[in-house]
Parts: sequence; structure tokens; C-alpha cells
Amino acid sequence: MFSRFYIILLCTLLSAEIYDYNIKPSSLSTSSFMGIKILDSKELRFSLSDVSELSALAYKKGKLYILGDKGFLYLFDIKIENEKIKKLSLKKIMKLKSSKSKRLKKSKRDSEGLTFLGDDLLISFEKKPRVELFSKDGIKIKSQKIHTYLRDVKKYKDENKALEAVAYNKAYGIITAPESPLKIANQNYHTLYSKNRTWEFPISGKITALEFISKNELMILQRYFNKITRKRVTSISKLNLQNSNYIVLAELDSTKGWNIDNFEGLTKVDEKKYLMVSDDNNFFLQKTLLVLFEID
Repeated sequence: MFSRFYIILLCTLLSAEIYDYNIKPSSLSTSSFMGIKILDSKELRFSLSDVSELSALAYKKGKLYILGDKGFLYLFDIKIENEKIKKLSLKKIMKLKSSKSKRLKKSKRDSEGLTFLGDDLLISFEKKPRVELFSKDGIKIKSQKIHTYLRDVKKYKDENKALEAVAYNKAYGIITAPESPLKIANQNYHTLYSKNRTWEFPISGKITALEFISKNELMILQRYFNKITRKRVTSISKLNLQNSNYIVLAELDSTKGWNIDNFEGLTKVDEKKYLMVSDDNNFFLQKTLLVLFEID
């Protein structure tokens, strides 16, 4: 009897409540906007207080890994059908651990970027800037080599403006970027870094996520927020790493009716479809939003 009650209680605690949530302006007569099409958007609510501040996504074969800011890794089952998010079930909560299976020290838990490398997960960090490879159970496998400019936290504008995003493919290896340009960099441009190369593109906000579209094209998520006016803009763009061609796909501007929040995570779910998630900053006035969209 107790075990049955325990199982029911555990299932309740691990549930993710999803609610329809319209991010589009009422004036927008179609779901398409510039270079993207919004397919579905949901607000997520969780019973457990540990599930908050979701900052990065990685999707593979119906499994959605979500990274939390404080060194938490969450595994979800997700069902996307008929261009809608039909189901989201939280299956497992993991604390990021060292190669000796000890929880990361508090000073090393500021996890921000997430992507797959094979069957393992690459994670980028702020405060102590680095990129490390972890198992899907959250155990560190090894550290990764990054560009020499990124190794010294003193080169960043702030320890909380460090490696917010990471992406990977075989052609270019690990690509990462600070949230804001390094002190030594051109302040009008963002810079992406592989181990030995860099790419620049115009700033339209702070970098929060990167995801490969194709072999040479990288999608970039940026956010702008004005604390005084409360204006918020989410920018979705793409950069061709082969020829440096840069295109803004969409700018979702709250002053133009977009009901958006602090989008920080991005992942590809099929050839043209992507998910992005917002970080609620563990603040009751903000929401955790999960958006499914398609690019042309």
C-alpha cells in the first residue's frame, strides 16, 4: 500500500503541466512572421521547486534534455504530433557531477549551454568559463579545448557574461560564444569561437543559444531587455560559417504585441522545426514558455 502511494506521489511530483499560451500579436493574421512560422507555444508549470531557470535544450529521438542554471539536468519525454506539442513528461532530475561522481562545487555549477556530441552532452558554463563533456546521466567525462581568448574570465565583461551557448558539428567542431563581447573584441559585433577560428556578426541582443541548421549554417538566439521600459526582443538569425552571410530571420518585439519572455534555450527537432524555452529566473512574474517553430 505504501509503495503504491509512493509511486502515485512521485508521478505527481514529476508531472509537467502544459497550458496553451499564445505568444503572437493579435494583429498577426498568420502564424508566419518574417523567416519563421510559430507552430505551437505552451506555458510549463512544475510541482517541484527544483525545476526552474531552464536555460538550454538538446533533443534526440523523442527525448528532451533541459539544462538548469544551477547545475541541474532534466530528462523529458516529449511528443510532437501534427505540428503541436502534445505531451511533456519529466522522467528524471540529475545533478551535474564530476568524473568522481561528486556534485559540482557551487562555484562551478553555472551551466548555460547544451548540445549533443554523439550520445553525450556538451555543456558550457559561466563564472568559470569552460566547455565540458558529460554523460546523459550528468557525469563529467572530460574537459574540452576552447579558444585561448575564452579561457581567462578577466577577458569577459562580467563572470555572468561568459559562455552562454554551445553548438557542435563534425565540420567545425565545438562553437561557443560569450553572452556579450569580450573586453578585447569589437563591441559592435558578436564573435563566435571554435578552437582555432572566429566569426563576427552584428549585435541585436545578448547571445543565449546556438544550434546548427545545416553543415555550414548556425542559428543564433539573442535577447534584448530594457529594465526601465520593460521592452523585450527575441532575435532569431542565421550565420553561414563558410561565407559569413548573416540573415535575421525574425525579431519578436514585445512593444509590437509579442507576448514573450526570457528565451535562452534552442534545439532542432527535425529538418526545419525547432524548440526554444524561456528561463523564468525563478521569479513569480516570469513564465517558462516552450515554443515550437519552423523556418522557411
